[in-house]
Amino acid sequence: MSPLRWTCKGLRRLATELRAMGHQISHTVVGELLKSQKFSLQANSKTREGDSHPDRDAQFTYINASVSRALAAQQPVISVDTKKKELVGDFKNAGREWRPQGEPEEVRVHDFLIKELGRAVPYGVYDLAANFGWVSVGIDHDTAEFAVQTIRSWWHTTGTKRYPEARSLTITADGGAVSGILCMGGG
Repeated sequence: MSPLRWTCKGLRRLATELRAMGHQISHTVVGELLKSQKFSLQANSKTREGDSHPDRDAQFTYINASVSRALAAQQPVISVDTKKKELVGDFKNAGREWRPQGEPEEVRVHDFLIKELGRAVPYGVYDLAANFGWVSVGIDHDTAEFAVQTIRSWWHTTGTKRYPEARSLTITADGGAVSGILCMGGG
């Protein structure tokens, strides 16, 4: 007997392995047997939070206080984040559009990266006081340089007009496992 108790295999592979052990069975019967035992195909469910840092509440309290002080002083506060990267090209998407009947837009069969086109990387800047969003889209990688350039573009096109008397810029960012805040002063 194998020490392996749980496995994740397709019906065809399970049937092949059972046949190799001398059982006469098809993948269809394997599926029926699993269903009769109350098994079904299921996706993962994100429900467990996991361990949190002991100072987690203190971190968010500090961030909230910093943001509140900046907003009360009428200084700009932005939240920045990158969004889901998308393949660039003629790929299928989940949306639908009105087209003449029987003339769907033709797209690629497989969603493989076209190296020459890359991926679209949206990076967002959200101005908390103005309730205004700004998105910059690049086709390179999600890098710190891209984030900085997006913030710089927002500042030069929107921020300086909206906050001509700004003495500081408060930036909140989600760093994945940790959240952070960056306060920058000067002109």
